[in-house]
Amino acid sequence: MRAHRATSEGLVGSYIHPGGRIGVLVEINCETDFVARTDEFQQLVKDIGMQVAAAAPRFLGREEVTPDILDKEREIYRDQAARSGKPEKVLEKIVEGKMEKFYSEACLLEQPFVKEPTMTVHDLVASHIAKTGENIKIRRFCRFVLGEGAEV
Repeated sequence: MRAHRATSEGLVGSYIHPGGRIGVLVEINCETDFVARTDEFQQLVKDIGMQVAAAAPRFLGREEVTPDILDKEREIYRDQAARSGKPEKVLEKIVEGKMEKFYSEACLLEQPFVKEPTMTVHDLVASHIAKTGENIKIRRFCRFVLGEGAEV
């Protein structure tokens, strides 16, 4: 099964948004150096960098969201739903719907792809896996915004 094959090759790519106020580093792994050198893989790395710059994900996937953050988000959504006067029995469905929206905004793999909003970033990666026949994983990313972040 492809998903379990090692991805020890790949690229670290950068994307600097026009104007130079936002920059992104992204590491995307694949199984072979041969695939990493293809134009298609390099374009994928650029596209993911652009996605991170444009959509500002906080996490790669759902599994990275900490229980503390999930609890805070649920509490906010529960309070909002309760204040709206909705019946108690529908509050949980409202909260779950808002949590799905949270994941689609905060998790890179669940975001709509900026160049083709009908597909998610996960779908984009899956399409490249299908084309190359190799496992491909977004390993990590870092987004820099001019003037934001910790002081050194």
